Amino acid sequence: MIAANQSVEFAGRRGRLFWLALKTSILTVLTLGFYRFWMKTRLRRYYWSSVRPGGVPLEYVGEPLEKLLGFLIAVVFLAFYIGIVNLILMFLSFSLLGNNFAAYLVSFIGVIPLLFYAQYRSRRYVLARTRWRGLRFGLEPGAWGYAWRALLHWGIAILTLGLLWPRKTFWLEKYRTDRTYFGTQRLVQGGSWHMLLRPMVPLILGVALSGTAILMIRTVGDPVALWGLVPGLPLTFYGWVNYRVQSFRLLTIHKTGGPIGFQSAPRRWRVLRIYAFGSLLILLTLGVLFFVFFFALGVFLAGVFGDAADLADLVDLTHVLPAWLSAVIAAGLYFTSFIFWGVLSHAFLTLPLTRHYAETLQVTGAGNLMTIRQRARDEFAEAEGFAEALDVGAAI
Repeated sequence: MIAANQSVEFAGRRGRLFWLALKTSILTVLTLGFYRFWMKTRLRRYYWSSVRPGGVPLEYVGEPLEKLLGFLIAVVFLAFYIGIVNLILMFLSFSLLGNNFAAYLVSFIGVIPLLFYAQYRSRRYVLARTRWRGLRFGLEPGAWGYAWRALLHWGIAILTLGLLWPRKTFWLEKYRTDRTYFGTQRLVQGGSWHMLLRPMVPLILGVALSGTAILMIRTVGDPVALWGLVPGLPLTFYGWVNYRVQSFRLLTIHKTGGPIGFQSAPRRWRVLRIYAFGSLLILLTLGVLFFVFFFALGVFLAGVFGDAADLADLVDLTHVLPAWLSAVIAAGLYFTSFIFWGVLSHAFLTLPLTRHYAETLQVTGAGNLMTIRQRARDEFAEAEGFAEALDVGAAI
């Protein structure tokens, strides 16, 4: 017997996730990025298994080799686009206009639909490899339909200076949700885009206040206008968080799957604290790591070169070190920063945010789950290759 209303538990732990992310990130760097597909799979499995509606964990059954194969297919396609299409555009641009600006512009515009196409395909793959209570999720094909709709809604949002951003948010989410299945049960996005207007107000005010201050500084040159940024920037940050939280809540509570529904009550101030303190902890931790690194490097240089290795030499290591060794140290510092930024983001941002959204979610009408049947497996061999190759929508 399944309870009518089921709360969602979250079993993830920061320490365990930290070491998993650190280990897989190091392996990714050591394998020159090849292990990335295994890293993403292991992290997803951890996150998915930590989210437990009604005490039953989600399952992620995607395979790393699927991601690798999809990535290689996407790279071949993009190599053709970049190598052949761009060559033709460059030839026409120089022949007709005498410069390459038009070629770059058309090439950039041509990539934009591919970005939206890749986002939808990535979502389709992730849902197809997600299960709950043994039932598969799924998303109907419709990537190109999503791409042209996204172009249209983004264009309207940009032309209205963001005032119709809620319209874009709602209609794109509705397109995705109305094509989503849990087993044989289709999900439907109810509500209206007008319900997202009110949550947008603080963000609009913050952007308007900050933008006016910046415009006055650039046109009038009056430094007093800087004071407009004092309330403007914090209000913009608050407005951005408030819109994300409230739009998620409103869209979630208006989603249904037949008699099954959802209740969501994320708290904006809790999310705001996670972003603020999480970002601060990441920056402080990275600052300490950099300090320890340069302090140790200074001690090493002082021991090897004596007085020649003064503080000024640390600014340009080529003064006291061979060029190849300076390059190795710079590369090591870069990859160390890259690794710890991702690991700390998981520990201080992604995990607490996922926990909060999960624990404030409830499935209603869950007694009707017994009537839902299994859906056919979506083979989808391409996986999320285009999202990986274009680096959009393929994150955890």
